[in-house]
Amino acid sequence: MQDQDSETGFVTRRIGDDTIVVPLASGVGDLGSIYTLNETGAAIWQMLRAGLEVPEIAAAIGREYDVSAEEATKDILDLIAELRDAGLLDRAAATGA
Repeated sequence: MQDQDSETGFVTRRIGDDTIVVPLASGVGDLGSIYTLNETGAAIWQMLRAGLEVPEIAAAIGREYDVSAEEATKDILDLIAELRDAGLLDRAAATGA
């Protein structure tokens, strides 16, 4: 499945259990900035893009993967920091972080 979002400047594609995120620069994929998300990371990415806040995402991840809300929140905040460091979060909708 491929998802292109010209508003956020990304193309995503699911390959196996991973989701590949490719930023677009002038309408062309920036292959030097490809980011791979595992199944959990991809779920968090989609929830961030949908505008969910960290506590809501943590609750969903906690239910899905049977982890505490505290552990899920820590992991979500770690991923958000990685996405920001990679320059990906500025283009994706993220609230509550």
